[in-house]
Amino acid sequence: MSSNGRAKDVSVREREEASRAYANGDFIEGAETYPPRWEAEAAAFRAGLGSRARLDLAYGPDPRQRFDLFLPEGTPRGLAIFFHGGYWMAFGRETWSHLAQGPLALGWAVAMPSYRLAPAARIAEMVEDAARATAAAAHEVAGPVVLTGHSAGGHLAARLACAEAPVAPDLAARLLRCVPISPLSELEPLIPTAMNDRLRLDPAEAAAESPARAARRPSTAVTVHVGGQERPAFLWQARLLSEAWSCPWHVEPGRHHFDVIDALADPASRLVTDLLGSGAVSRP
Repeated sequence: MSSNGRAKDVSVREREEASRAYANGDFIEGAETYPPRWEAEAAAFRAGLGSRARLDLAYGPDPRQRFDLFLPEGTPRGLAIFFHGGYWMAFGRETWSHLAQGPLALGWAVAMPSYRLAPAARIAEMVEDAARATAAAAHEVAGPVVLTGHSAGGHLAARLACAEAPVAPDLAARLLRCVPISPLSELEPLIPTAMNDRLRLDPAEAAAESPARAARRPSTAVTVHVGGQERPAFLWQARLLSEAWSCPWHVEPGRHHFDVIDALADPASRLVTDLLGSGAVSRP
């Protein structure tokens, strides 16, 4: 391997096939319409929440080390944290605000962090950002903490559920549940892809940052979600984490990589129930 993790002997065809396995948008009809729709729905949600939307809270010195905190009416029952996707290279917290609607309707606060992206940061540094953001948000809201995230964000959520995650013991004790959505749980297959020109994954980092190779924290219950119409690589990634951690996984029929997250906005969805716990189906 070269120092940046790309195999010198990977052929052009092998690189193309590896990249194609993770090219979600190429296999979703109207893929280009999703980001502007997400942006519009997120902006409208923030505007409608008024003072219950606390925006641009810092958890570090970098401009991307910020999180938004959405508060329910009354005292929060706990805190849900969502880490966004984008292959660790794109997007930010502002695109996904509307997905907070499900937990908010059930009385939970929701934090949505941004984090540093590649190529400016390595994936290991993004894991540190996720841990720092979780600690900062948990300082603002008392009670249990649950984690979720989509795609690359699903990887970050799962990493914080690992026994050796960079999380202080008092915070780890509050991390009750984790629901990685379409997570990237094994990073080695990404090394020969074109995206690794920016990610700079090498075998050592891939091994250290792959949740499927680590032990799950016993006190954090995990349920993996994935869409039934996702790329085979993502179905494999989800099942691999489920098998490695002996935890349940749920395949949502008819959902692909871009719409599997919609259920977070629905307080009655299985996704929200798995995240908050079966006792959170209604407010007391």
